[in-house]
Amino acid sequence: KEKLTADLSALNDQLQASLAKGVQCRADLEAAGKARDDLAAQVQALTDAATAKQGELDAEKNVSAQAKAQVDLLNQQLAALRQQLAQLNAALAASEQKDKEQQVQIVDLGKRLNAALAGKVAELARYRSEFFGKLREVLGDRPDIRIVGDRFVFQSEVLFDSGSADLGAQGRKQLASLAKTLLDISKKFPKDLNWILRVDGHTDAVPIHTPAFASNWELSSARATAVVKFLIQQGVPPERLASTGFGEFQPLESGDTPDVRARNRRIELKLDQR
Repeated sequence: KEKLTADLSALNDQLQASLAKGVQCRADLEAAGKARDDLAAQVQALTDAATAKQGELDAEKNVSAQAKAQVDLLNQQLAALRQQLAQLNAALAASEQKDKEQQVQIVDLGKRLNAALAGKVAELARYRSEFFGKLREVLGDRPDIRIVGDRFVFQSEVLFDSGSADLGAQGRKQLASLAKTLLDISKKFPKDLNWILRVDGHTDAVPIHTPAFASNWELSSARATAVVKFLIQQGVPPERLASTGFGEFQPLESGDTPDVRARNRRIELKLDQR
């Protein structure tokens, strides 16, 4: 009995010890589980952090790729612009060279044109001199018909009565001789000499106001036109004639004496170019 009691006590002690160990073991297991859970949470946190970082890296890679693509595109555009600039520079250089060549040509043409014009002017001056010389021979040496510079001048009294634009008989005779001389001399003119005979009417400064002529403008213009119409009747081509009235505003001489007024009343003829 005592031995049984001792065995039971020993077994109880062993049971208590085993229970204590079991409790400790459970506590250890719980601690280990908690540690495992903490570790798992840390692993998950690290995993999430790693995933986020990887996402950032991937985003940065995408941004870098886009930026690189943009840089590549800009470089291509820059290269194209440089090529266009080079082409423009080449075109500009060619244009400048062409402009220089054209300027040289223009200068050369200008010189040639001036030389040609000078030649035509000299040629016309020669024919004008011959024309005036023949007119002087035909009309005679008269004080009321004279040469002034490059113009042949008729005093108005030779052609018209005072205040009139109707040609008198003497005036018609003088103008008929002039027309014949002009037609004869014009046969010598080169075909490319585009000549014209200007007929300019001038009055003195004494005002006129009649039913026919409101002022000296009208009188001077009517007289010049009358001369042109008569020359056309004598066979001078109308396209070779022009008439202009200057009134009293282009006097040959200043002053208000009868002689000065007489010299300022005139019809001027000028052989010119168009």
